[in-house]
Amino acid sequence: MDMIEIGGAHGGGQLLRSALTLSLCTGIGFCMSDIRAARSRPGLMRQHLTAVNAAAQIGSARVEGATLGATKLRFMPAAIQAGDYHFAIGSAGSATLVLQTLLPALWQANAPSRVRLEGGTHNPLAPSADFIRACYLPALARMGVRAELQLQQYGFHPAGGGMLELEVQPCPGVRPYDHVQRGTLEAVGASVLVSGLPAAVGQRELDLLGNRLGVDTHPRHVRVVRPALGPGNVASVIVRHAEHVEMFDSHGERGLAAELVATRLSETVLRYLQGQACVGEHLSDQLLLPMALAGEGSFTTQQISDHLRSNARLIEKFLPVEFEWQQTDGCWRVRVSH
Repeated sequence: MDMIEIGGAHGGGQLLRSALTLSLCTGIGFCMSDIRAARSRPGLMRQHLTAVNAAAQIGSARVEGATLGATKLRFMPAAIQAGDYHFAIGSAGSATLVLQTLLPALWQANAPSRVRLEGGTHNPLAPSADFIRACYLPALARMGVRAELQLQQYGFHPAGGGMLELEVQPCPGVRPYDHVQRGTLEAVGASVLVSGLPAAVGQRELDLLGNRLGVDTHPRHVRVVRPALGPGNVASVIVRHAEHVEMFDSHGERGLAAELVATRLSETVLRYLQGQACVGEHLSDQLLLPMALAGEGSFTTQQISDHLRSNARLIEKFLPVEFEWQQTDGCWRVRVSH
């Protein structure tokens, strides 16, 4: 079997997750060394280990080094198997990041699949379940991917306890798509999620978003999680254009004023609205791999992150594609081609 050698010293968990996805989709094995070596707690943590074991099960893979804290991993996939799967992280680690690791492989299977994931659903350093449903899956749908996500239980850091269920239909070939023009602005809406906290905290955030962005501030836009498995707070804004839907969020933290949570969010949204880019920073990184599997495509985004650069270079190791990006009209245009 072909094996690709990957150094993980200058990448986080994203590098590992992308390698797992690409390995499943191409049938090419990899060996990653120095996994998360620059982090304060290097090696595989629970959510990374869950992604490895889940990918191994779906891809009938042979794995060496899949233990907590391991800094070297060998992954050798076989055939992708559709099925009914259930994976539990065992902590508040992000269930959505595991979901994104598995999804491209599952749409390449020859039958529908269902995956239940337990863990964090709204984590500060990962796409929320709401983002996946409102932004990521609709973007993939334009490329022919049919997948639906149900949020069955919220899970916040550090309590966890969330549950997601994903249903994926076979997609023999992902269609190229250009996420370049976002079209006419149709609506901007906000909502706030609170768990184990007074609803008044969420209303303060919503009121500030109303002042800064002109969104509806009716109390119905404050969602209170019951029962609350732990404290949590997320303020979100959805921006709907004719050709694209983008979502932004900001997470509350202990000792962080509600007004600061909302201010940070409003500033991010205003930068997007005042710019010309179609795709937000986080979605831009997440679209690279589907675009590469399609063989071509493009999008415009406000900036090129380090994540995007490292992800592009990794994808080029597995697939016969090339990425390029150039600045134009106040934003960046990213292209992939054979």
